[in-house]
Amino acid sequence: MDARRKYNISFDVLDLKSFKRSAPNHGWAYIIFILKDGTTYPALHFHNGGSKALLKELENFIHIRRSPNDPRLFLVKDHDPEQLSQSINELSLFTDSSGAYVQKFIKSPYTTTLGGFSKVTNFLRDVLMTPEDHHNLVRPQAEVAEILQDDIPGMEISQLDEPGFEMITKTKLPPRPTVKREDPLSSQQWNSFFDNEGHINRVEELKDIIFRGGVDPSIRSEVWKFLLGFYDWDSCSRKRQEQRKRKVDEYFRMKLQWKTISAEQERRFTLLKERRGLIDKDVMRTDRTHKFFAGDKNPNLQVLYDILMTYCMYNFDLGYVQGMSDILSPILVVMENEVDAFWCFAGAMERVCHNFEMDQNGMKVQLSQIHKLMQVQDPELCAYLEAHDSGNFYFCFRWILIVFKREFHFHEIQRLWEVIWTDRPCTNFHLIISLAILESEKSTLLENRFGFTEILKHINDISLSIPLEETLRKAEGIFLQLRDFKKLPNSIKEILGLLPSSDLPASQSMENSMFMGSSLTSSSSSSHQEAGSKVDTPTLMAGGGASASRGLSHSGSGGDLTKAGGAACSTNVARSVGVSARYGGGARQANGSGGGNGGAAGGMDDTHKVFT
Repeated sequence: MDARRKYNISFDVLDLKSFKRSAPNHGWAYIIFILKDGTTYPALHFHNGGSKALLKELENFIHIRRSPNDPRLFLVKDHDPEQLSQSINELSLFTDSSGAYVQKFIKSPYTTTLGGFSKVTNFLRDVLMTPEDHHNLVRPQAEVAEILQDDIPGMEISQLDEPGFEMITKTKLPPRPTVKREDPLSSQQWNSFFDNEGHINRVEELKDIIFRGGVDPSIRSEVWKFLLGFYDWDSCSRKRQEQRKRKVDEYFRMKLQWKTISAEQERRFTLLKERRGLIDKDVMRTDRTHKFFAGDKNPNLQVLYDILMTYCMYNFDLGYVQGMSDILSPILVVMENEVDAFWCFAGAMERVCHNFEMDQNGMKVQLSQIHKLMQVQDPELCAYLEAHDSGNFYFCFRWILIVFKREFHFHEIQRLWEVIWTDRPCTNFHLIISLAILESEKSTLLENRFGFTEILKHINDISLSIPLEETLRKAEGIFLQLRDFKKLPNSIKEILGLLPSSDLPASQSMENSMFMGSSLTSSSSSSHQEAGSKVDTPTLMAGGGASASRGLSHSGSGGDLTKAGGAACSTNVARSVGVSARYGGGARQANGSGGGNGGAAGGMDDTHKVFT
């Protein structure tokens, strides 16, 4: 073969069995990918760096462990589907057993994603596509530590007396500041922020007060309208009146759309019919013990139903997924008005929609970020969880999906959410809250030597017994402690919003990878996406010589990995690596090309593009 000719390699990450890194100081860094069917691709060279960033990003999507026999060989470990299914069942997040959804999903992945469990089931897909045996489930701690040492400066490993368990220690964090909570924002304070025309002055100061103490219930409905984007922070009274009129008109226009669909139309509109059925079921079981929703003939149940159905018309791509009713119910209780509740719910969903989307990348990234944060904040607890089959943090799934809705009492969740909505001290403060809760439970977990099942049960049992104010104080203290750590890795700074935007890597241009796609495809794969369909899977931007190409290009002669967007290998990595090899003018598909032969109707690809 002509050494000057280039070719692309492409494969589904689910097919990846292992990869081998080049030894240090042996010229250009390279990676050799090896698939489960034995296919071994030629070395992928990184002339301008980027190999470490690529592998680090891949760790968000697959479990990697270092071979005990070859320090340059990394093995890809399948997730354990039983652990995730058990986690979801134990946490009582959904009304049906996950097993039934799993079976349906395996039989018909595309159909199931449009059903009741819908986008959340896609979180299961990544762990169910290629299950192997279920022994040796946990990554050896020595291998975890080796990887951590590559990524986090100042860390070292110390051996504990207990066989098979190691603790990751590090440079000591600075002292944790003492944090004081304040009184809620009062009506008098609230009114003092408005000028004669109704503009809010000193918006940042106002948000600080809300973060420190929340909002008095008497003014909560008005304050939430600003926090959730119903009103603009810089609006005057006149503009807000105009905004509200437009929102009222738009809401009833959308409501009329589904209200006027005939039974005959709905018979041929399967997706809407399925969503209606799921909403019907969920409305009847959402917060029925709360007086606002109690009673079989309670009119508020109909309002809850109408808002959720209208949201399906407002955001038809997302539609309805179990868990959304948990987000709506506290908002409706506060607003006591259908239109106001709808638009505030829409604003709240803008913040958490990535939790419910079909590819489930948002959930996977957030669980991974909790793990990364704990590696620095509490390496002892992190190592313990890893050693007891819980390093995937599946037990936090419910916390993140519905933002602690079922972990606190109803009046407390209102206070917690308004604190989170201030985006103080960072947009990922909910992840720090997770750390604070786990720190409070650390002694119970360790002293009782809980394993996977016991950890899961204990986390479920502490629901409605977590002290809110103490948790918020502890969470803010953890943030300040990490912020003041001089050797805090950039990856943690990104999560905490401590890096200037100019210092963020290219992959973080989509807000800390929360909305990153999940496909790493060849330059030709994206061209098959149907016109007008939604591209759910942005790709690694390392085009093979053309600025518009999407994917990974490798030179047969060890030639350049061409820069795209200013980075030799931008780390906006995805799960599906659709790799085709091109020789001369011809093309052949290598190992199935899992990444991208065209989106199905509505922008969903039936191939392995689902990613958690």
